Amino acid sequence: MRRALSITTLADTAIDVVALDLEGRRRRRHVAETRSGETILIDLPEPPRLTHGAGLVLEDGTIVRVQAMPEPVVEIKAKDLAKIAWHLGNRHLPTEIHNQALRIRPDHVIEAMLRGLGAELRHLHAAFEPEAGAYGKHHEHG
Repeated sequence: MRRALSITTLADTAIDVVALDLEGRRRRRHVAETRSGETILIDLPEPPRLTHGAGLVLEDGTIVRVQAMPEPVVEIKAKDLAKIAWHLGNRHLPTEIHNQALRIRPDHVIEAMLRGLGAELRHLHAAFEPEAGAYGKHHEHG
């Protein structure tokens, strides 16, 4: 099994693709299967923040491109999106920010709170790429 030892933003020469959900893109060491069926060991020196399109550099120098795997998310729209963002941030929830919407992972308690604040919610199956936070690329509360 080949090992991925580092990350590159230059994934144009990738020989394969590995689809990972958010947890897979944040774990330092785990086994994953590429689109072609090869099993690789992702073995990075520290927990990564892999984004869609990043490259994993294998020990032989070849690159496997990371694809953000779709997963359940809740899209949030509201007249006062800043107020909604404040409530999500106050709860330290991983949140993906778009111009006219926010996205979080499904949570029935949070969804009830958001509806109570006047938000419109829509359940989707999409890649989830939340903000890294103000304390660095790995800081996040669970």
